[in-house]
Amino acid sequence: MSKDSVQIGLLGLGTVGTGVLKVLTQNSSDIEQKVGKKIEVKKILVRDINKPRRVEVDPSLLTTEVQDILEDEDIDIVVEVMGGIEPAKDYVLEALHRGKNVVTANKDLLAEYGKELFEASAEHSSDLFFEASVAGGIPIIRPLKECLAGNRIEEVMGIINGTTNYILTKMTTEGSDFEEVLKQAQELGYAEADPTADVKGYDAARKIAILASIAFGTRVTFRDVYVEGITEISREDIEYARELGYVIKLLGIAREKDGVVEVRVHPALIPVCHPLAAVNDVFNAVFVRGDAVGEAMFYGRGAGELPTASAVVGDIIEVARDLNLGVTGRIACTCFTQKRIKPIGEVETKFYLRLKVKDQPGVLAGIASVFGNMDVSLASVIQKRREEDWAEIVLITHQVQEKNLRDALTIIRNLSTVDSVGNVIRVEGSED
Repeated sequence: MSKDSVQIGLLGLGTVGTGVLKVLTQNSSDIEQKVGKKIEVKKILVRDINKPRRVEVDPSLLTTEVQDILEDEDIDIVVEVMGGIEPAKDYVLEALHRGKNVVTANKDLLAEYGKELFEASAEHSSDLFFEASVAGGIPIIRPLKECLAGNRIEEVMGIINGTTNYILTKMTTEGSDFEEVLKQAQELGYAEADPTADVKGYDAARKIAILASIAFGTRVTFRDVYVEGITEISREDIEYARELGYVIKLLGIAREKDGVVEVRVHPALIPVCHPLAAVNDVFNAVFVRGDAVGEAMFYGRGAGELPTASAVVGDIIEVARDLNLGVTGRIACTCFTQKRIKPIGEVETKFYLRLKVKDQPGVLAGIASVFGNMDVSLASVIQKRREEDWAEIVLITHQVQEKNLRDALTIIRNLSTVDSVGNVIRVEGSED
């Protein structure tokens, strides 16, 4: 490559796009030294050229026509920060088919159409980098692909959604209800007006699908991930967890054993001594276990204008270096095999259960008998509160197969001595 600069086409100038422009501008001299050439933004795709911007930008750079970027042979890197599936998918695919290199922050796109995108990238020996798609400014994609490439990764577990972590942190420290904290998070801009993707766990599910695909060398899509959100977590659950030495976090969990992969997102009790237990507010963290490295954790801001832009610009610099050396496409798709995804019913873990039962002799024995018949072993049973003729009890199981627990709960819910099953939450991060 003999040009004096690396030319960029930026798709989108929202929060992340604005951050990318800021970082490229304010750190331009340092970036030029690291790359060996200037990195210049040649065109920016926007919906409305006349819209007021939060960053100073030359109006001549703005366009509403994507072909001004895709058909420009001088543009080396297309940076997609629009978000969503369409039209981003079509734009990225066309860019790759035209032989351009792509940097994207789009987790939705990677989690659902990664195979198609990487095939296009490989066909044209183009770079496709996506560090910002998971955990914002925290480096995790490249460490898994490169720094830890010599490992057989056994587990990836993380807090990878800042909104839900903020909500659970506030519920824990202030004793607030879910709806109350959600409203506060929306007022502060941590949660969207429609928070479904966050609080239902869908955002985290897309991210753990990406991480699992890289970690275990197999294609994992959003549809392969078992998902539960945090909407059923109550103040009582958080208080009981605290008394038992746990905190509740929304976790993305991916593990491989004997060539079989499990991938899930759900609330979990984790011991207060676990590294992830101290990750609070909008911060993210990803805990990795490999056969050579042992345990490692990556921690930082998982979202926001500049943290996410940091990851995007890091990818831009990496592509620019590859362009200088003529080695684009050297780090291709790492999904070399197709491994079985374990159904949730086959997953084994410990459980916390909260039940409201009749306060009379023999009730606990009857419940324990049902569990025993389904091979569910109880580690502890604690009576917490009494209300007239009813009592609330908290149970912690040993490691059990989820199908067995579900079968037992189906029977228990129909017992005349049981009023309700208040909540069922998995317990992670500890061994029997």
